[in-house]
Amino acid sequence: MKAPINYIELPANDLVKIKSFFSDVFEWQFSDYGEQYTAFSSASAGLDGGFYLAPLSSSTEAGAALVVLFSDALEACLEQVVEHGGRVVKPIFEFPGGRRFHFCDPCGNEWAVWSLPEA
Repeated sequence: MKAPINYIELPANDLVKIKSFFSDVFEWQFSDYGEQYTAFSSASAGLDGGFYLAPLSSSTEAGAALVVLFSDALEACLEQVVEHGGRVVKPIFEFPGGRRFHFCDPCGNEWAVWSLPEA
C-alpha cells in the first residue's frame, strides 16, 4: 500500500510571527482556520502543512524530524532567514551531493535549507 507524505504540522507559539516569517522569506501563503491553526499549501511550500498554536518547538536535538527546504541561492536564502528573525544554528556546510545550513524560525522550530554543490 502506498502512503506518500502528504501533510506536516508543526507547533508555533505565535501564528502571526510564523506566517510573517515564512511569507517574507519563502513566499509561502497561508489560510487561517480559527485562532489556533494556520495552513500553508503545496503551491507555495512544496507540501501541504500547517502550524498549530502551542508553547512547543521542533528541534533535532530533541529527536524531532528535520524538514529540509531547497534553494538554488543558498547564501541569499541564509541572509533572508537572518534578516527576518531566523537564527542560524549550523552555518553552511558541505555534504556529499550539496551544501546546507540549519536555522530556527522565530518560534524556535529547526529547519534546514540545502542547495546543489557550487560549480
